Amino acid sequence: MITSRRHPLVARFRALQKSEGRREQGLLLLEGTHLLEEVISLGLAPREVLATPAWLQRHPAWSPMPALRPVSESVLAAVATTAHPDGVVLSLPWPDPAAEGPIGFVLALDHLQDPGNLGTLMRTALAAGVEALWLAGGADPWQPKVLRASAGAALALPLQRFEALASRLQQARQQGVQVAASVVPAGDAMAAATPATPYWQLDWTRPTVLLLGNEAAGVAPDLLACCSHHVTIPHSRAVESLNVAVAAAPLLLERWRQQQERMPAISSNAPL
Repeated sequence: MITSRRHPLVARFRALQKSEGRREQGLLLLEGTHLLEEVISLGLAPREVLATPAWLQRHPAWSPMPALRPVSESVLAAVATTAHPDGVVLSLPWPDPAAEGPIGFVLALDHLQDPGNLGTLMRTALAAGVEALWLAGGADPWQPKVLRASAGAALALPLQRFEALASRLQQARQQGVQVAASVVPAGDAMAAATPATPYWQLDWTRPTVLLLGNEAAGVAPDLLACCSHHVTIPHSRAVESLNVAVAAAPLLLERWRQQQERMPAISSNAPL
């Protein structure tokens, strides 16, 4: 059992708390039993797993795992980023980047800064059937806070990062894909040039890229100019706008609703 915080393995895990360490090692840091279970369910192989004796007593089935290394409570606390870790952390090779292919439903995010928002959006996107995530700057999608907030969805959702998202959006439009930006009901000068419609009036069953903006500034003007549609969520004037992760849920799930609505109805006389 590893009991010293000066052990080389401890140093490697602690380095994964920062983006530089993750890039250098090509590894992610994940914490908690739930994320370990998600990793295994996705068919991914942890590089190394650190677990306390108490955790192993609660989860004896994991003991034979070749990558598992028992560590003391103090060592686990040193490598974890949470105040109260549940007894297990793991390192995981970076997921493969998203492969290019025909666009069905893509979520594009313009410089989202809050890790919690990004992780929550990933989870909602996966639930809504989003096939890929496009990121233009913002929070590091592989930091532990995002991975925890996504509850493992970050590992299942193909992801691409772009220096120039506008070019990719323009390319999508040239391929016949509708690019819809979420805007506040009042809109701005750029949004007014493309009238915003309530989100449920858009045909979400078409190949679509949904673009969401930064928490404070919204969608950048150059990206708005790339969009074929602007959609909005009508709401009370008591608030100026909705949290981006909250606003995303009805937008993303509307496609799922429309798809289900268009499925042939099951005959009441059909055999069960």
